[in-house]
Amino acid sequence: MYRKYDGSLHWHQTMRRLGADDHGVWLGADAGSIARKGDGPAVVLEHSQVMLIPDDAWWIAAFHAPPAQMEIYCDVTTPARWPDPGLVTMVDLDLDVCRMRADRRVRLLDEDEFAEHQTRYGYPADVIGRANDTSAWLFRALGDGVEPFASGYRRWLTPLH
Repeated sequence: MYRKYDGSLHWHQTMRRLGADDHGVWLGADAGSIARKGDGPAVVLEHSQVMLIPDDAWWIAAFHAPPAQMEIYCDVTTPARWPDPGLVTMVDLDLDVCRMRADRRVRLLDEDEFAEHQTRYGYPADVIGRANDTSAWLFRALGDGVEPFASGYRRWLTPLH
């Protein structure tokens, strides 16, 4: 469950725990699963996806099954916390890094939202620094195709589609 820095509910959905490896905990959702933004309307997933929740990292990654145009979508967040085994929470820090499937182009998204929310939510300087450092690292990692962004995620995604 994602929250914004003021504690308000952001994106949330139910996924099943697939397992864990050296990169973190893997969760999965089949095409047709439901996600919601806050208390907004249901959003139906068009493609299966797996989500990687790394230990003590400032990001979360979603890997989308073909033929989704976006292969990987990473949210810059505070480190994930597991208040109980069936619930993971993190604070969304606005910046996102994605890689498109067709041309493998990497994009940094929502810099304007990040700048606006620094003022609105009063992000501390260390949070701003970690978010910027994390987005730069993700941009390089997705471009270079290092694991877990190369191909290892496919073993978690394949059974879902």
